[in-house]
Amino acid sequence: MSKLKFAFGLAMSLIIAVPPGAFASSHREAPITALDHTADITDFYAFASYDHPGFVTFILNVDPFLQPSNGPNYFPFDPSIVYQIKIDNNNDARADVVFQFRFQTHILDSGLPVGFAGAGNGIAAPANSPAPVAPGTPIVPPAITSLTGPEAAGLSLQQTFTVNMIRGGRNVALMSGSPLIAVPSNVGPRTMPDYNALAAQGIYELKASGVSNVRVWAGTAADPFFIDLGATFDSLNYRAGSGVEALTAEQDADDQLNSAPNSVAGFNVNTIAIEVPITLLTSDGNVHPATDPKATIGAWATTSRAEFTIRQSPNPAQNFGNLAQIQRFGNPLINELVIGTGSKDFWSMSEPVNDSQFASFDLDPLIARVFNTVYGFNIPTPPRTDLLPLVTYAPPIAAPGTPAGPIADLMRLNTGVPPTPKANRKRLGLIAGDPAGYPNGRRLTDDVVDITERVAIGGILTPGFNVAPNNLLGDGVNAPDVPPQETFPYVHFAYSGRDSRHISPGDSTGCGDQPTSSSSQNSDAAPANQGGPLPCPVN
Repeated sequence: MSKLKFAFGLAMSLIIAVPPGAFASSHREAPITALDHTADITDFYAFASYDHPGFVTFILNVDPFLQPSNGPNYFPFDPSIVYQIKIDNNNDARADVVFQFRFQTHILDSGLPVGFAGAGNGIAAPANSPAPVAPGTPIVPPAITSLTGPEAAGLSLQQTFTVNMIRGGRNVALMSGSPLIAVPSNVGPRTMPDYNALAAQGIYELKASGVSNVRVWAGTAADPFFIDLGATFDSLNYRAGSGVEALTAEQDADDQLNSAPNSVAGFNVNTIAIEVPITLLTSDGNVHPATDPKATIGAWATTSRAEFTIRQSPNPAQNFGNLAQIQRFGNPLINELVIGTGSKDFWSMSEPVNDSQFASFDLDPLIARVFNTVYGFNIPTPPRTDLLPLVTYAPPIAAPGTPAGPIADLMRLNTGVPPTPKANRKRLGLIAGDPAGYPNGRRLTDDVVDITERVAIGGILTPGFNVAPNNLLGDGVNAPDVPPQETFPYVHFAYSGRDSRHISPGDSTGCGDQPTSSSSQNSDAAPANQGGPLPCPVN
């Protein structure tokens, strides 16, 4: 390749790889991520591990609206993206601990036209097989029941990944003793007859010098987010409740009731889950009670690409140069419903420590004025200082006396607050008296749509505004359509590509378990787990 061609290719790859401006619970919420879906962070969660005292679990979800049946390659993580989870532990909105995840794609059978294949114990060529393939020649590999070994022969498209921790000026590779393999999408019961068992093999324990008891899981999972998207973006044309975008008292009282369709039901998402000892997260390496200012951390997630990408077929793409941030995510719905469209890309590429430049959006959210205009109920007068706990270190999340730090969109988590037992969890989290719920971190079943509407729009933390309809605002979707797990990695494993379906307006809106292969035709009854008469068995 001549120097001129190389320079031209380099320039073009830069334009393609880094959108304009890149040098300077959110599904496709910004123009840049609508065009770069694999870098799109759909949601970010941080919570005290339910079954593991002294640990915190972070869950980073990317690449929204993955149709489970969309083969043949399904949904690999993007090898050109660096996925990061960042933690601030000294109240300055700068990363003190960083976990980095990088993925590598391996095509193990270049002749296989699909990413995954398998059936039973394998299928050989029949007696009437035409030449030159002799009868008895293995054609279809055995069903995929393992991530490694002979039982993984049909796993042609394999992804491995690495995990690094940056802390105290050290960049440490966290290892398991064997390659970390990302769990593939759930193709269906013939190819992957026991998908839950297969997915569970993707849990790895990591360690390094001075680091132990870190667990990680990466792969495709059922998207845990729940919302009536269609009604939300049809100019707040909600279906449930009293007609003023508020639920009835009866609807609100049932944390397991979905009285409107969940637009995300039946879609998968790519998930990275990591469980970390609290001692790796706090500024002094100790566990602190909730009343100690050192107990509260701030966390956020980012996706970044290298500044340069060179694609020269048939060679693999080459990525080099500094990392350019594509998106960040702290609190849910901030970029989606609070930041103006003209500022969304700039916000996505900015650092949280500089969020004071977006304070006008945070402290006088336009979405609150839209609700006030459309529905007529009262909202607080700006500046909305009642929203400061979302963007500073402040009670009721942080202990009194905690330095507030700069205005910054971080997921604050008081690590001294223990997890709430399942029977006592409230979907409305902190505002319903559940101290371990959003906005003190975020669990998979926290109803962040209703919480955000009531706090950021209805202003219920302001005296005089904790009244109806402000304290009943909601979209009518109170729970995900399939229950998350109670143990790490907590996400519900991926929907079946063969047997899953979505929930549409007019469908039943109940819940259940993962579908099986018992329903084989479109004319059969829908799987009971995705829309049905049963309540959602989650809190």
